Amino acid sequence: MAKRGGLGRGLDSLIVTKEDKSDKGTKGEVTISGDAIKVDINKVEPNRNQPRKNFNEDSLSELSESIKIHGVITPLIVVERDGFYEIVAGERRWRASKMAGKKDIPVIIRNDLTEQEILEISLIENTQRDDLNPIEEAQTYQRLIEEFHMKQDEVAERVSKARPTIANALRLLKLDVRVQNMLIDEIITSGHARALLAMDDGDKQYEFANRILDEHMSVHDVEKEIKRLQAPKKPEAETTGGVDPKLLIIYRDLEEKLKQKLGTKVEIKAKDNQKGRLEIEYYSQDELEKLVDTLHENY
Repeated sequence: MAKRGGLGRGLDSLIVTKEDKSDKGTKGEVTISGDAIKVDINKVEPNRNQPRKNFNEDSLSELSESIKIHGVITPLIVVERDGFYEIVAGERRWRASKMAGKKDIPVIIRNDLTEQEILEISLIENTQRDDLNPIEEAQTYQRLIEEFHMKQDEVAERVSKARPTIANALRLLKLDVRVQNMLIDEIITSGHARALLAMDDGDKQYEFANRILDEHMSVHDVEKEIKRLQAPKKPEAETTGGVDPKLLIIYRDLEEKLKQKLGTKVEIKAKDNQKGRLEIEYYSQDELEKLVDTLHENY
């Protein structure tokens, strides 16, 4: 696949920064700098394929207040679509500008972009600003792979990330949808989510994800508990050393009675259902003599 340069270097390579600042353009548009023009904000619409689906209202309000004072510093990148402008990059600025009551907004029109480049630029802008949640990011990588037949290393190169980062992001899409939503809502972290991938069953993933919330489990706690749950269970004969489990219950009861009577640690170590060893601990010569006297008196 032929590659076009520039995208992997980020958004700066896409924005022309000429010093042309004429105040008049054509069709009611005002040129503000280089290829950037001001257009009616109502003629600008978001891209339905925009990777980012969730916008924090508090963050938008803060940006809106800034735009009221300083205006939109960085123009949006758009393409023309049948009488309107579709946003390639800058939807958050557009939303905040509408909140701020702005009538027009600066844009750079890039009708030369392919659909693949539009998706790449949207992804680059969001990932450079850490605006995408982990699932949105993974879904966009998946689109690049499925729709444009890119390999993981090609995706990594285009978005300036390491290939393992792409691979780890894509793995999150194997999670149960309910768990993915918990990650989107920041109920669990990406570390928690990756640990849950050790479970193949979606219901078990979701059940454990709720345990993470209820028990305030760290990522290490999750990894440890899942490893314990998935450890192969030993056959009962192996676990008990071939001793009848019912006898072991009796031995534990006898140990407790002897401990109470003698005042020291007592352990019955059965070798099989007939033989074994009785261990009584002492910690001084005087204690040994007292134990002997007690045993002599009682037994």
